[in-house]
Amino acid sequence: MNELEASGSCEYSFVIPAYNEEETLFTLCEEISESASKFEIGEYEIIFVDDGSSDQTWNRIQALEKEHPRVVKGLRMRTNAGKANALAVGFRHAMGKFIFTLDADLQDNPSEMSKFIEKMNEGYDVVSGWKFDRKDPIDKTLPSKVFNSLTSLLSGIKIHDMNCGFKLYKREVIESIDLYGELHRFIPILANSVGFSVSEVKVEHRPRTHGVSKYGYKRFIRGSIDLMSVLTTTRYIARPAHLFGSIGGILGLLGFGVLSYLSILWCIGAGPIGNRPLFFLGILCVISSVQLISFGLLAELMTKQSNRPFVSALIRESVGIEKEKKV
Repeated sequence: MNELEASGSCEYSFVIPAYNEEETLFTLCEEISESASKFEIGEYEIIFVDDGSSDQTWNRIQALEKEHPRVVKGLRMRTNAGKANALAVGFRHAMGKFIFTLDADLQDNPSEMSKFIEKMNEGYDVVSGWKFDRKDPIDKTLPSKVFNSLTSLLSGIKIHDMNCGFKLYKREVIESIDLYGELHRFIPILANSVGFSVSEVKVEHRPRTHGVSKYGYKRFIRGSIDLMSVLTTTRYIARPAHLFGSIGGILGLLGFGVLSYLSILWCIGAGPIGNRPLFFLGILCVISSVQLISFGLLAELMTKQSNRPFVSALIRESVGIEKEKKV
């Protein structure tokens, strides 16, 4: 491995979450090193984040750090906290001006890092990988295509593959976003919402040769919920009254229209209206309208910042980490 002089900062950081990937880490580390040397990217570091693995992943990371202490760093989570939290922890300790993220399963090919660098040199802040020829079964690729198409349509971000873990960010992008839940796949949307430019490049997607996929059908359910959350927060975080007020206004108009119609029927002697289901629907719409508008006004008065626990509390132990970067 091409080891570089340790310093307080470096050109590139590779942040790699790993969950039960003991068989892939040595190979991945060597591939990154070979590609970094080939493309002469300058000083770099590799940060492995063990996301609560139950196999020998942490032992492999410790061995790599001992063998290459100037390049490899490791962080171990107390529990399987999820990819977003693992990335957030890695970002906090990354020293690079530019930050790559890769999956640890060897399906991402580090030799393609030059594509990302070239695209970023065109002036983009975020470059996302696009697994154009994905090597996964159809029960994974088809739902993913539907999800990506829906996400692109609703967000307005023309990205074909939100789920690809191979991405490159400028440091200021990472410093401007907050990751939790399943939001790692929506970083391009979060970045775009604060004015960063986003692009993508086609990348090779290699077949999995070790281990098994850690994602099942539940990720699409959670992803759909998180998509609604992201769209809501990116568009209305500074104006929640517009969100609740718009919905409340629509319901209020509907309720007013229904009650007005029933009032006209009562006035012309078309019979009693108090026992009609439409009457109760009108009242429900009006009450809901008042409640939603009130929620919106209260939300405007509440703080916009989350008071989530500091993510570094999830770390059990670390190797090769000198200083925490608050990203």
